[in-house]
Amino acid sequence: MSDAVLEAVEGDITTQQVDAIVNAANSSLLGGGGVDGAIHAAAGPALLAECRELRQTRYAGGLPVGAAVATGAGNLPATWVIHTVGPNRHAGQTDPGLLASCFRSSLGEAGRVGARTVAFPAISAGIYGWDRHDVAEIAVATTRRALEAGVVPTPDGEVDLSGIELVRFVLFGRSVYDAFQRQLT
Repeated sequence: MSDAVLEAVEGDITTQQVDAIVNAANSSLLGGGGVDGAIHAAAGPALLAECRELRQTRYAGGLPVGAAVATGAGNLPATWVIHTVGPNRHAGQTDPGLLASCFRSSLGEAGRVGARTVAFPAISAGIYGWDRHDVAEIAVATTRRALEAGVVPTPDGEVDLSGIELVRFVLFGRSVYDAFQRQLT
């Protein structure tokens, strides 16, 4: 069983003093709106350069929904940005397993790079149309299960999560914060 702390705060994920922040990216990895745009804007050109390199090498067709990949964080206070592509309800991506995979895969990337503290946004709760209550329930339950198991499977084998000490859900807006807070209590 993990001793990691799970917490929710209302705020701006780009200002968090954590080892890794999770980006609710689009599959292009080249920036977009919402959290993705804010992270790219705050991180500066170094992040975009790393994402372009990933597109030219590992993810020529884009990062798949539910997968995650880590880059440096550019000008952000974090060390890493973990990019994950949430399911888009408006595009018919309604499988909760895809959303759970975003949280599990991101934790796996955090463990792989040695992050001890991780900040997540409410993946898919914005423009991708998922209900904030559903996102909160899936995010918290998936994170708890992964941390309690202590490992997550990845395409390259299991990743140890025992070094993760803090998972912070950084939420934009009171209603999203309240939905996550209810799941954490």
